[in-house]
Amino acid sequence: MSTTVMPGTRAVHRAPRVTAARVMRAEWIKLSSLRSMRITLAVSFVLMAGVGAISAAVTAANWGSTGLAQRATLDPATTVLSGYQFAQLAVGILGVLAISNEYSSGMIRATLTAVPTRLPVLWAKAAVFSAVTFVTMTVSALIGFWAGGDILAGKHLDLSLADPAMLRAVLGAGLYLAVIGLIGVALGALLRSTAGAIASLVGILMLLPLLGSLLGSGFKDHIAPYLPNNAGSAIMTTRAAADTLSPWAGFAVMCLWGAIALAAAAYTLIRRDA
Repeated sequence: MSTTVMPGTRAVHRAPRVTAARVMRAEWIKLSSLRSMRITLAVSFVLMAGVGAISAAVTAANWGSTGLAQRATLDPATTVLSGYQFAQLAVGILGVLAISNEYSSGMIRATLTAVPTRLPVLWAKAAVFSAVTFVTMTVSALIGFWAGGDILAGKHLDLSLADPAMLRAVLGAGLYLAVIGLIGVALGALLRSTAGAIASLVGILMLLPLLGSLLGSGFKDHIAPYLPNNAGSAIMTTRAAADTLSPWAGFAVMCLWGAIALAAAAYTLIRRDA
């Protein structure tokens, strides 16, 4: 807070200039100060690492009864990183809460008063949350990889980060969940309702693929690969399947989903009152 004093006048207090760094710092403080955020992020961490290790243990236990065809098509990366299927819900819901809680509590009015141009708030919130998610979930994916890899090594399935495809899969888990978190933030800002945004997130991630499985081969072959989770999860595979996109093409499609959701949220943030 700066103060300018002119002869014969009172001191004038000037508010600090709004910068991207200050907005991001404010969003970090809000995010890190909420106990519910820390707990949910910890749950996501445990799910990502723990489920992967459990999946590897189940695979190893059933190895003797696994047919040769199944062994040949088994993707070890998919096995040790399978925790993403559970962690994505926790991360996505956390992204929704990161902004919907401000609308439900009314704190969003104070935030937008401090940053009247509005959009920097959305960009900062999405960037901070995505960065925190990427770092946390990448570390968790590494733990799941090492734990699951040790278990699968007993069945002569050696996993190594020296393999470029395996390294891409592990880092891809963090990237995938970071985009899921960004989509959660975008839905929270777009709908401004915790229940509505969470329901939409679950519908996109879970119900659309399930519905697609009931619509026949046309949907499965031409539409299903482009759904966010189907497209994005391709980055976590080391063995390509016939009905999926390539790893980076799939991740690009998922990022496009995130960009569309964020653009829609930005439009409503500008056009609607808080």
